[in-house]
Amino acid sequence: MIDWNTIDTVLLDMDGTLLDLHFDNYFWQEFVPQRYAEKQGITLEKAKIDLEPRFTDIYGKLQWYCLDHWAKELDLDIMAMKREVTHLISFRPHAEAFLQNIKDHGKQVIMITNAHRGSLSLKLEYLPMSHYFDKLISSHDYGYPKENQAFWQALDADINLNKERALFIDDNVSILDSAKTYGIAQLLAISHPDSKQGKWDTGSYNAVTDFRDLLAPETV
Repeated sequence: MIDWNTIDTVLLDMDGTLLDLHFDNYFWQEFVPQRYAEKQGITLEKAKIDLEPRFTDIYGKLQWYCLDHWAKELDLDIMAMKREVTHLISFRPHAEAFLQNIKDHGKQVIMITNAHRGSLSLKLEYLPMSHYFDKLISSHDYGYPKENQAFWQALDADINLNKERALFIDDNVSILDSAKTYGIAQLLAISHPDSKQGKWDTGSYNAVTDFRDLLAPETV
């Protein structure tokens, strides 16, 4: 699927790409509404109805990914709540083997995630993986989400990115569109970001089902 001789830098999303998106989907779609319902003294159904427009209105914007924003907005201790369900944090199948493989082949490996630094730190604590990466970047470091071209401009300035020899893997089609607009040469989607859900629509992008299909051969 990939000619590794044409790749110097591998840019990797975290949630839904390296990690099973089930943790995040369960947290925001079930656990947060449940706690919000308890706090407000309303039913879970009513809580979900109340929260939906508040989520969708800022979806894809930096605030959507900001734990501080939601802690204030919902008057909930979001970080403490995340710690209650850390048992759901897990790698997607063979993701760790893939990270080791590309690291062993001398590729520059950089995580670029929209996750808030608090969420990133929690996941690194639960699943130590920072040693696989040359750099770990949260979009909050730049002040723009990956959906925004300003993110890619900041990334380029930060790491001196040769986008013509870069591969980017993400589970979000809108973000892949943003990377394509910026000129990242090779793009791959994830077909099953959430292990508890079916195959996702990845549009026109080639999709990874099994990271073993991407392992660099010994000759690279």
